Amino acid sequence: MSTATRWISRNWAVVVPIIGVVVLVIFWTVELQPVAVAIIAVVLAGTVLAAVQHAEVVAHRVGEPFGSLVLAVAVTVIEVALIVTLMSTGKDSETLARDTVFSAVMITMNGIVGLCLLLSASRREMTAFNARGSSTALATVTALATLTLVLPSFTETPGPQFSPSQLVFAAVASLALYGMFVFTQTFAHRDFFLPVTPKGKPLEEDEHAEAPSTRTALISLGLLLVALVAVVGLAKLESTPIERAVVGIGLPQSFVGVIIALLVLLPEGIAAAKAANRNRMQTSLNLALGSAMASIGLTIPAIAVASIWLPGALHLGLGASQIVLFALTVAVSILTIMPGRAVRMQGGIHLVLFAAFLFLSIAP
Repeated sequence: MSTATRWISRNWAVVVPIIGVVVLVIFWTVELQPVAVAIIAVVLAGTVLAAVQHAEVVAHRVGEPFGSLVLAVAVTVIEVALIVTLMSTGKDSETLARDTVFSAVMITMNGIVGLCLLLSASRREMTAFNARGSSTALATVTALATLTLVLPSFTETPGPQFSPSQLVFAAVASLALYGMFVFTQTFAHRDFFLPVTPKGKPLEEDEHAEAPSTRTALISLGLLLVALVAVVGLAKLESTPIERAVVGIGLPQSFVGVIIALLVLLPEGIAAAKAANRNRMQTSLNLALGSAMASIGLTIPAIAVASIWLPGALHLGLGASQIVLFALTVAVSILTIMPGRAVRMQGGIHLVLFAAFLFLSIAP
């Protein structure tokens, strides 16, 4: 193996974001052919993995629970950028924000949480976390989702949408709830969101992992920003082929929102799964529920502002089957989180709910 090859293998997380930006510049104004679409998809996947790597470095430096916020906010930036970009076309985009945000909630609360519970409990028969912090996060996600996604279906405004004044209230309420939670998580009750031992005692840091230096963390932060720019741009290039593929194979247009959410939550899912394997289920829950919270609490206000100049209506209200699935998810999540302990069975239940969500998205 040459010296250059060894250097690249050790520093792939540095190289890949730069490659992502280069590929973005090359193909930005080019009509994409199937080979180009495949190349962009591969580079996009690598850039997402690099973003995870750099987010973990920053998270390790600042410690929990601040670290979980880094990736949650980063993911939300990608999500907002993609939604606004796709909605600006004005084609069948009225429900794109709703479909994407609801998909993010189902993916995080059922897909990521279920997978992490299964991974953590499979090795230890039972996994432990802090019920006080996790229940606070769950309550916030439930309130946010109900106010922004369920309530529009029951107002007197025609259609599953808010009136302008109702939308303003929902946006302000979302920011207020998210802001209060961040203050609680990072200052008022930080200990509620720290990983715990099997006996329920908080763990401050990994015993055998030395925190990176400030210089290393700053470099990773810069590369994380570069990676996010590349991910947003490359995902934008892939959006049209994705829409064409969805229509071509006969899936509902709403499935585009599912694909966007799966794409932007890939870094979150990988980071949460790694934490679960290290017996840090609380970190996994921080990542999953924090991402669901940011997806609603930051995306809805951003879309509300963007709707001023975006064409078409903004339909946020969920359908009947979606509301039933959300209510079932909340009920199961309460039963999972309140004891502060979980076994493999509970992870399996969440994964079955996630499968039900995917199935109903394909065959509503």
